[in-house]
Amino acid sequence: MTVTVTAQPKQAGKPDDKPAEPKEKAKPTAEDTGEEASVPNFGGMGLQSAQDTAQAKGFYGLSSHDSLGRDRLQALDRNWKVCSQNIKAGKTVRTETKLDFGAVKLEEDCPAKDEEPLEAAGSKMPNLAGKSVKAARRTLDSGTSVTVTDAAEGRMVLMESNWKVCTQTPGPGTKLKGQPVEITAVKFEENCP
Repeated sequence: MTVTVTAQPKQAGKPDDKPAEPKEKAKPTAEDTGEEASVPNFGGMGLQSAQDTAQAKGFYGLSSHDSLGRDRLQALDRNWKVCSQNIKAGKTVRTETKLDFGAVKLEEDCPAKDEEPLEAAGSKMPNLAGKSVKAARRTLDSGTSVTVTDAAEGRMVLMESNWKVCTQTPGPGTKLKGQPVEITAVKFEENCP
């Protein structure tokens, strides 16, 4: 014996026999709620702790940079401490505001003021002396040939953010016309010869 059941189309506007699926509510953003919070003083905190504290206050747009201008990445946040912040402590702002922390490694001293990043070279060679090799390379056009040599001991320069520029050719202010750039460098804790 075969039983055939024919489904009946539902009429528009008629309630379904099944209960409606609960709709997931989107988490309200600060923009939706207009939330504001006082910015804490993050100075001296470990970078990870500062980020956790900011998020607990509702700030999720977070970034950090190397306060010494060496262009190092803060890959392991627990190894860095906060020296500066872009929004003054105690100021009340919307929680959607981006907070940026200037940081140094735990064993380093905070500078009195964050080191300004090098400007893009443009048509004249900038003064690279004392800057990290990584930051110096970043200021030059990506097509520029750059040779970096150890000014003291003939070592290979591998982690460029750990090396500072001693000399450069062409010199500061020289017109850049695609010529190769030569840099001598030493590790930051060393003196240039």
